[in-house]
Amino acid sequence: MAHELHFRILNVFAEQPLGGNPLCVFENGGALDAETMQALALQFNLSETAFLLPATRATATRRVRIFTPSLELPFAGHPTLGAAHVVRALSGCGDRVALEMQAGVIPVEAHADRWTLQANDPVWRDAGLPRPQLAGILGIGEADVRDGASWVDTGSEQLIVPLVSAAAVERCRPNVQRLASECVGSKRRGLAYVWAREDANRIRARFFFDKQGGLSEDSGTGSACANLGGWFIARGERLPLESTILQGDHLGRACRLGLRVDAEKRIFVSGCVLEIGRGVITI
Repeated sequence: MAHELHFRILNVFAEQPLGGNPLCVFENGGALDAETMQALALQFNLSETAFLLPATRATATRRVRIFTPSLELPFAGHPTLGAAHVVRALSGCGDRVALEMQAGVIPVEAHADRWTLQANDPVWRDAGLPRPQLAGILGIGEADVRDGASWVDTGSEQLIVPLVSAAAVERCRPNVQRLASECVGSKRRGLAYVWAREDANRIRARFFFDKQGGLSEDSGTGSACANLGGWFIARGERLPLESTILQGDHLGRACRLGLRVDAEKRIFVSGCVLEIGRGVITI
């Protein structure tokens, strides 16, 4: 018997329609197994596809499962904000939701169409990669790399690499074979988030990852933005702090992410969510 699956297409971290990071959210994934969810994520071939399910925890509004075209993620930023936007529209629950994920229950709240999530407390460890090695992996000069590269996890582990300038961020041309073989964390491998300050209030960032042996780049990475907040905590930066993260411009998908770390070391990631379409798949 055929099933009709309703979905919505959204732009997250977007300043205007057709900007930001695209996302597909299936309104009801309760009848789907993980294999079908993975196949649907591959069918859409976006950076992530999210599926809404009934919550299993009393503190959660809905449960969310998140898939890239090749694997399931315990947490990701733009699917969290986009899923919250759809949950509000479907349930009329107001501007505060709690989304149950593999990484835990993530609180999210909105002011109009700008959503903010509170990330998990960070854990971190030194990357153990000297600057010359990182420079070779990223295809830039040793002088472009700052000290302090670390694996940070606020829900999804990533390698956070500080660079000396926004220009160095733009010059990165990673070697995907070295990225896959040398950037190895305790949970994930083959990825790197590079960043540098443009000025006191803005940070330029890029997120690279190995996708089936090829180099891919994400236009707007909320989980890495949260991990950057964890990096600031790990380095003992003065709190509170707040920055706008600029990502994805050269990909034609300009993303603007808000990062805030308060005096209690809580990490918040925010961005605008715009719905641009709806549809039905029959399987």
